[in-house]
Amino acid sequence: MHLHILGICGTFMGGIAAIARAAGHRVTGSDKNVYPPMSTQLAALGVDVIEGYEPDQLALRPDVFVVGNVMSRGNALVEALLASGQPFESGPEWLARNVLRQDGRWVLGVAGTHGKTTTSSLLAAILEHAGLQPGFLIGGVPLDFGVSARLGDGRHFVIEADEYDTAFFDKRAKFVHYRPRTAILNNLEHDHADIYPDVASIQKQFHFLLRTVPNDGRLVVNAEEPFLEEVLQQGCWTPVERFATRPLANADWHVTPAEGADFANFDVFRGARHVGRVEWDLLGRHNAANALAAIVAAHHAGVDEQAALEALRRFAGVKRRLEVRGVVDGVTVYDDFAHHPTAITTTLEGVRRRASQGRVIAVLEPRSNTMKLGTHKAALAESLRGADRVFVYQSPEVKWDVDDAMQPLGSLATVQSDLARLVATMVAESRPGDHFVLMSNGSFGGLHEKLLQALRERATAR
Repeated sequence: MHLHILGICGTFMGGIAAIARAAGHRVTGSDKNVYPPMSTQLAALGVDVIEGYEPDQLALRPDVFVVGNVMSRGNALVEALLASGQPFESGPEWLARNVLRQDGRWVLGVAGTHGKTTTSSLLAAILEHAGLQPGFLIGGVPLDFGVSARLGDGRHFVIEADEYDTAFFDKRAKFVHYRPRTAILNNLEHDHADIYPDVASIQKQFHFLLRTVPNDGRLVVNAEEPFLEEVLQQGCWTPVERFATRPLANADWHVTPAEGADFANFDVFRGARHVGRVEWDLLGRHNAANALAAIVAAHHAGVDEQAALEALRRFAGVKRRLEVRGVVDGVTVYDDFAHHPTAITTTLEGVRRRASQGRVIAVLEPRSNTMKLGTHKAALAESLRGADRVFVYQSPEVKWDVDDAMQPLGSLATVQSDLARLVATMVAESRPGDHFVLMSNGSFGGLHEKLLQALRERATAR
């Protein structure tokens, strides 16, 4: 089969390309943003990539055009494709039909507003440690594997079950295509405001997901999330196991911090039975919850509890999830994907525990579609209050008044629209022991390396 993938340089569509190549298919693709590292990864897979979306790509006449959700009506290639009558389908649809529903695959889907990538990575690592050789498609790169997607030699397949819409011709959430046997529901808040007007509209999609999980499957649900409980009340036909980060009457599994309030080490309980302790490098209550969800899902897939705990102790982490990009002159620079107020808060709480006596300096780029719309602007300042100093980059794409949104923080916050000036200001204010947490769901204009390089130059000039 020959696939031509439109929007191939996105993480999800690039993952489909990798999986399709591993399955023996010919893959080509196109994108308007063709640059490393995705371009080099695709080249290494033997995938030819065309820059741009010109209608002459129809002359390739693949067996199917696989259309990413970045494509929209009005695009010249999309209009020509519709007029041509050539076959096309969405990425989730192709993946489900050609991979997830083949050879008795056991699909484990990870859904939720936050933590999908980390939880998916944890779950894949547990299954791998148990010798199950899972396939996976994850919206980040687990450091244990070094890739975001693989076909896998085993029966199990872990997929990050995103609620974002499928394609311009299919406005259902991506995850309704996957039909998981095991489904993790981590949390639910309002996000993707460019698609969903409110929480209820997202809950409707989660309800659709529940309708696809078989009655001999399993729902692994966060007992501390009331919006998820409301989803279950809309209809549930599958056994539910609930988890929590504290003992709750309705939670089948819970964790407690092993030392004080720090979840860097935590104990796992199933009911009243102590399963064991995890000591690892990840921080925060949210990551303990992610880990517990992965343990419960893996247990449903047949993995021994102790094997799961050992896999967590060995877990290397995920790129762009509080990833240390460098330490220069006593200043630590982190890269993190946080782009929702809740994720920003929990990220800063985690760094605060690690920072000890040092300052935590938050550097945020409001870049997601929801952020650019200003949906969360009222909650943004409060989410950043856990930092000792705050810098916010206002890109040309952000049309609302970021400076006004930061007023509750007073002199604690600085808004800057010039990246070079932002770097200069941060370097001038930095001192040994500082922890700079750069948060964006994009590349942040290469700010991480620019900051590290400026810190090196300052250190050399002394």
